[in-house]
Amino acid sequence: MIPNWLVKRAALTPDQRAISFEGSTRTYRELYEEALEQAGRLRTAGLSEGSRAALLGGTSADMAVLIHACLLAGVEMVMLNARLTAEEIAYQLEDSAADLLLYEDPFEAMTASSPCRKLGYSAFTELPSKPVTPAAEWSYDRTLTIMYTSGTTGFPKGVRQTAGNHTASAVSAVLNGGLEPGDAWLHMMPLFHISGFSILARAVLYGTEVRLFRKFDAAAAADEICSGRVTGLSAVAVTLERLLQELEQKGRIVPPTFRTLLAGGGPVPVSYLERAQHLGLPVMQTYGMTETSSQTATLSARDALRKIGSSGKPLFFAEIRIDGAGQPFEKGEILIRGPHVTGGYIGRHAETSALQDGWLHSGDIGYFDGEGFLFVSDRRSDLIISGGENIYPAEIEAVLAAHPAVREAGVCAMASEEWGAVPAAFITPASPVTAEELEAYCRSRLAAYKVPKTFRMIDEMPRNASNKLMRSKLRELLDGQ
Repeated sequence: MIPNWLVKRAALTPDQRAISFEGSTRTYRELYEEALEQAGRLRTAGLSEGSRAALLGGTSADMAVLIHACLLAGVEMVMLNARLTAEEIAYQLEDSAADLLLYEDPFEAMTASSPCRKLGYSAFTELPSKPVTPAAEWSYDRTLTIMYTSGTTGFPKGVRQTAGNHTASAVSAVLNGGLEPGDAWLHMMPLFHISGFSILARAVLYGTEVRLFRKFDAAAAADEICSGRVTGLSAVAVTLERLLQELEQKGRIVPPTFRTLLAGGGPVPVSYLERAQHLGLPVMQTYGMTETSSQTATLSARDALRKIGSSGKPLFFAEIRIDGAGQPFEKGEILIRGPHVTGGYIGRHAETSALQDGWLHSGDIGYFDGEGFLFVSDRRSDLIISGGENIYPAEIEAVLAAHPAVREAGVCAMASEEWGAVPAAFITPASPVTAEELEAYCRSRLAAYKVPKTFRMIDEMPRNASNKLMRSKLRELLDGQ
């Protein structure tokens, strides 16, 4: 049994600050009351216990309250990435069989291809609110959220995350990082990401404050940290570097009250970690994915400086092993199991097992050192991590292959100082076509961060004896040009 998070928290610490946003603060009592009223509107909108609502919006207090309303109402949430195109969103809505799409008004254009019923936030708030009695507890396997992760086949997979998954993740995190009176987390992540949602989940379980911002702002982050208003922040490499620049340029000092900067979304350059150390900014690298409901390994504060470059040790409820490794420093695929690991997928991937013999195969390559610290040496061989966003080449290749002038397409990572990596496309043309035409074609079908930053024409794609595209050879071609 897991207590309904907000019901329990509002009863325990009703006057504790819950969410601060743009000068306004809600206590847990106020958050509960507002979310309960919105839960009643969900009932009016036709959503009952077990219904599935897709949420499309930015990072705001309204969206945070709506998320809590869905939890109170027992409505499963499909967390839509607000950076996707209308076509990509339509696929996820259809695949998830969502009963209703709820969207913030500025995102209306992205709902044009919606295959399900939809309702704008302004119209939603005008609905009358029906009485709702939230369930006092949840079963461990109750689905709370569904988040799509790019698929290696070009079809994104809807990952099912349960009450047990999220709760185990939050408990493991606090056992690793600790909890102190007055803790507050600076939230500048997208709410639709697992990292963004997990911050909300941890806060309501711990009874701590979330200081919410619409997007990452280096100057605001520095102010929040240096003023002592926050004790933690989640970031990816590209946002960490912007924060470092801000602190260095302004000569600001990080106070000891700030204890944790969790860095995820891909490897953090050692130079960033060294700069952070010089500033007194405690950066702890993490390793995780959508299927593990956020972090599964994290470097603790006491080891952060002596194990630079490591993702730490598995969290309390997590178990990690290196496939085929018999001793320290032997590399192999990272395998994960624990109560935080998804039970499976939905939609077209519903029959795809997430686990093999009880283990999640990450596709990532890593090793343990002699003290049992995990080092991730390579991400998934084909995965491009751009500013914390996961991009699978096959998805882009599928779009390019549909262009009438393209015979074959191959996509690989290209180094970027700003984003870490960006996609680069290689094209074997069927007829004359320009890079500008291909870029425009991609922009109408893919999120902006997935659009290749360069297009190279080649006569033939490099393939192995099994006729499989060798993206490593594409990277060599890219490096040689």
